[in-house]
Amino acid sequence: MSDPIKHECGIALVRLLKPLDFYHKKYGTAFYGLQKLQLLMLKMRNRGQDGAGIATIKLNPEPGTRYISRKRSNATNYLDDLFSMVWARLNNVTPEQRNDPAWLRANMPYMGEVLMGHLRYGTHGDNSIERVHPFHRRNNWINRNLLLAGNFNMTNVDELFRELIDLGQYPKEKSDTVTVLEKMGHFLDDEVQRLHTWFKPDGYSNQDINQLIFDNLDIQRLLKRATRKFDGGYVLGGLIGHGDAFLIRDPNGIRPAYWYQDDEIVVAASERPAIQSVFNIRYKNVKEVKPGHALVIKYNGKVDELQISEPSERRACSFERIYFSRGNDREIYMERKKLGEQLARPVLEAVNFDLKNTVFSYIPNTAEAAFYGLAEGLEKELNLWKQEQILKAGKKITPEKIAEILAVRPRVEKLVHKDEKQRTFIADTKARNNMVGYVYDVTYGLVHDDKDTLVLLDDSIVRGTTLRDSIVSITARLRPKKIIVLSSAPQIRYPDCYGIDMSKMKDFAAFAALIELLKETGQEHLLKEAYDRCKASEHLPVEMVRNEVIPLYDRFEYCQVSRKIAEIVRPKDIKPDLQVMFQPLEGLHQACPHNSGDWYFSGRYPTHGGNRVVNRAFMNFMENSDERAY
Repeated sequence: MSDPIKHECGIALVRLLKPLDFYHKKYGTAFYGLQKLQLLMLKMRNRGQDGAGIATIKLNPEPGTRYISRKRSNATNYLDDLFSMVWARLNNVTPEQRNDPAWLRANMPYMGEVLMGHLRYGTHGDNSIERVHPFHRRNNWINRNLLLAGNFNMTNVDELFRELIDLGQYPKEKSDTVTVLEKMGHFLDDEVQRLHTWFKPDGYSNQDINQLIFDNLDIQRLLKRATRKFDGGYVLGGLIGHGDAFLIRDPNGIRPAYWYQDDEIVVAASERPAIQSVFNIRYKNVKEVKPGHALVIKYNGKVDELQISEPSERRACSFERIYFSRGNDREIYMERKKLGEQLARPVLEAVNFDLKNTVFSYIPNTAEAAFYGLAEGLEKELNLWKQEQILKAGKKITPEKIAEILAVRPRVEKLVHKDEKQRTFIADTKARNNMVGYVYDVTYGLVHDDKDTLVLLDDSIVRGTTLRDSIVSITARLRPKKIIVLSSAPQIRYPDCYGIDMSKMKDFAAFAALIELLKETGQEHLLKEAYDRCKASEHLPVEMVRNEVIPLYDRFEYCQVSRKIAEIVRPKDIKPDLQVMFQPLEGLHQACPHNSGDWYFSGRYPTHGGNRVVNRAFMNFMENSDERAY
């Protein structure tokens, strides 16, 4: 992606099903669980750049001993910093102690059987250490302690916050993380108290009741009650002080979650390849957490996948497939290739099948898989042309002519390179932007001056600022006759509200194009009419609110918006013509048939709250407000 945006976080959960001594004997270390958690987080480091944290719980602790350990870091090198602090404690032991699992468990932190890690990609708010997960809701009762880590955004935080106030709580701040933590904590307290009240008349001691609560705490009931009014995309991982653990997925399956179990371990993570690589597991053995379900691991090791809400239409985030998830997942890799392959025919038509004078390349680094697909698509189309040429010549064809036809190949080159990031330390905006223009560099001498068309594949275009200020400007120095920028994703037209940092309409190149088109065609008055409709629906029940921006886009053909985007992102001082082509929405669905979450492209939100967010984002634009829409 040429325009960097923040997006989903990552969660890793590990539950050891055997005593530490088992792993020491079989794998040579009592640190097996912690090592695996560290590797899982390392393999998902793409999912966070703002911080990381871990929490561990020791099962069946003696009262008065420390059973919960937590460490977080928001340093620049957050993962290295986090685990250097963790291992600094554990490495400071004698060889005899290191080989004594019982001593380690009794005396050292992070030696629990239940472990959870989180990688934070903050979409809003500051990056202080207080924002780094896991969050801990402390209590002197072991079964009321709650640790929570999430990959989520809620569209109705205001409503959930008001519910907490109505319950008599005084939350320390109004944020989705704190609100969700306190909501979960309230119902955990309620379930624990309900069980205590149930068993107390039977004459059990308070210590006996604790054990009965461990055995009988109904996590499914707790999660059903706590999440009943959640509106958003979410995966939430939780640990309860006595050792119960869970991982919840939203009813539409918007955010990703996978898990694996054998007789030694249960593991869950935001990305399937992380589990495969760390545990050397085959693709088919890793399961996807079902939408509307929770993976529940009781303190005694019993594992279930339980329904906590009615599953809705599956709308898994397609941006995960296009860009966010690492491409070493087989399905994602093949889908990205398909997205590129489907653009082969349209771009060949755009260059009039003039392969001799066309060079194909891509914008690193995430568009690489799609570019392989584009190259394969070009070869397929070219093979059809070769067959046609040979058949057309019939019996008159000569071996030399066949050789000439077969020698025709697409000119595929790596022309664009991304240089190392460098801080400019320049306060002057104009001078700083000039420096940013050199983030990319190019390979000179491969493009024929004023003769070749240069085709560049990007996986998506959000704002278009990097295209304008860096990529197009610097590739224009190669002196092509024309530059065609291909996007393997459709036009990004609407804000996201389920985890991606795309909440302001004014930031989107497609929306800027829409505004220009409305002005040019004398339809600017439609903006005020749409604003009035948004304003009128502000206080309607959320299920009655509709996306009022869609009718504005419906005024224009897809290609009209693409042409206007090209005008917007074309630097004024370059010589080559510029064309921008996007994947059609149907093409996205063909390439990613099982991940139809396309609201940022289509405006079709999977939850009612999405329509309210897009209308709020549009009103913010009209009111010249720079606030987030959720």
